[in-house]
Amino acid sequence: MSLTARLRLTRPAFRLDLDLEVAPGEVVALLGPNGAGKTTALRLLAGLTRLAEGHITLDGLPLHDQATEKRPIGMVFQDYLLFPHLSALDNVAFGLRCHGTGKADSRRQAAEWLARVGLTDHAGARPRQLSGGQSQRVALARALAIRPRLLLLDEPLAALDAHTRLEIRSQLRRHLADFDGATVLVTHDPLDAMVLADRLIVIEKGSVVQSGSPTEVARRPRTDYVARLVGLNLYRGIAANRQIKVDDVLFTVTESLEGPAFLAFAPSAVALYRTRPDGSPRNLWQARIDGVERHGDNVRIHLDGPILAAADITPAAVAELDLTPGQNVWASVKATETHVYPA
Repeated sequence: MSLTARLRLTRPAFRLDLDLEVAPGEVVALLGPNGAGKTTALRLLAGLTRLAEGHITLDGLPLHDQATEKRPIGMVFQDYLLFPHLSALDNVAFGLRCHGTGKADSRRQAAEWLARVGLTDHAGARPRQLSGGQSQRVALARALAIRPRLLLLDEPLAALDAHTRLEIRSQLRRHLADFDGATVLVTHDPLDAMVLADRLIVIEKGSVVQSGSPTEVARRPRTDYVARLVGLNLYRGIAANRQIKVDDVLFTVTESLEGPAFLAFAPSAVALYRTRPDGSPRNLWQARIDGVERHGDNVRIHLDGPILAAADITPAAVAELDLTPGQNVWASVKATETHVYPA
């Protein structure tokens, strides 16, 4: 592993307890709600916050006892922190100068990096003359120009509008693919994490609750937070053969499992009825509409009852069923639309 770290920090009402390994060329995303400890972990790695316990090792050498400015680290902050009085070229050259490179050579290398990120024509522009996407690329060029062994990205796309974010996310992915050091990305945006990272580490309240590839995490969420991120209804119950009991609702599923298990299904898999449907459909329960909101091209119905659930239906279906908050409805999910796995 290029980076191995054991990060321990205790503050009033909060404790960070995180073990981290990142291979050369690998991008690991720290994902979690606000206050989970993501940025604290990044600051510990960068040396901006003092490590109370543990260690940080990079390329086999201890990093935690080195001064911040001596660490072979490049960092892109959420608000980029470009020097407002310097041009784009001199912002990129600044890091090189700090590492002992001469002025002329620093500017030459900075120009090369601006060319790599497509900003040759903006070399003389100051930050106030740059768009958000251009500023992000200058910050990335500045971080990479010093040839770091560890790249830290703190919400690098958060300040961008939706259109610019799409473009810059694609460009950033290409630059990260060319970087042979370890990369740690902090984000609360699941799409950024899924597109940019090779592996996700989900943190809640200072501790790891789930880790794995983006596909693994999306396929098998293990907490309500992760389920919301990937857009699934998630429940914990007791499975027996091809059934799982969740509170007072018994679900029939297609997978055979025994013991504590998770049950997940997409909101789009939930069908709603104003009256109990004819026949004896499985996975049927009565619920009350707790909320109605627009969700992309569909409408999301929030259901209260023996279990909490979200259902995504079309605006036409909402009008046809005349659904409003407070109404009682029947909800059902086909067994083939469910997924169960060990808890």
